Amino acid sequence: MLKRIFKLFVELSGNKFFSAILVKTTTSKWSKYIIPLFVKVYKIDKDEMELHVSDYESLHLLFTRKLKSGSRQIASESNCLISPVDGMIRDFGRINDSSRFPVKNTEIDLREMLGSDEKAQKYKNGHYIIFYLSPQNYHRIHSPIKGNILSSWILGGVSYPVNDWGLKYGKRPLSTNFRLITEMESNYQDVAIVKVGALNVNSIHLTNETNTLQYGDELAYFSFGSTVILLIENENFSFSSHLKEETAIKYGEQIGGYLHDGGA
Repeated sequence: MLKRIFKLFVELSGNKFFSAILVKTTTSKWSKYIIPLFVKVYKIDKDEMELHVSDYESLHLLFTRKLKSGSRQIASESNCLISPVDGMIRDFGRINDSSRFPVKNTEIDLREMLGSDEKAQKYKNGHYIIFYLSPQNYHRIHSPIKGNILSSWILGGVSYPVNDWGLKYGKRPLSTNFRLITEMESNYQDVAIVKVGALNVNSIHLTNETNTLQYGDELAYFSFGSTVILLIENENFSFSSHLKEETAIKYGEQIGGYLHDGGA
């Protein structure tokens, strides 16, 4: 019975009506007055914000804020991969020869997530890492590599929450939610940056002005907290030894490196 109740709650949370209320509330002018409380409760670092707290006219503008220049140190070794976001590391590891593998309380199906068997085949035997962005996180997404954008495409429709309850009781949200996928190439083969929507807000905006990106260049932003998944084609990649699940990370931090040229 409890499982059914939780599942119902998750499905209601993914309802377009409730999502529309959320959007209307956070974009309204009166939401400005709860920003100081929001910042205090979530312990958001005001010194990193591009603007003063009083300059944000709505919660939505606070969610999509930029950081002051120099707020992050960007790793840039030629063979490294960096975190594209501020968030929590939910899981990471090796992708085996199957396109389906368990992650936390759910399952990832690469074919379902990427939209084709051809794309799924590319990332078999590669690696994955999942970042969860909560409402208090900085919501902009940056390039994890130095390379070129090959393509971007959109899949999915209805979006369920991507928190612990959503993963356990939703309908495979990491594979089926609305998602905007950007695939990039570098000297070390390809990386897919899977930006997963949540709560049917599905507001993911690409911001890059060129298809050639350096480490840490801005790529996109979420209007609300959600999830970013990196799929790494090269099997000769190794995650940094300091990485741990359920720990915070900031964009620009190195998450691993390639052992040698992948033959791109």
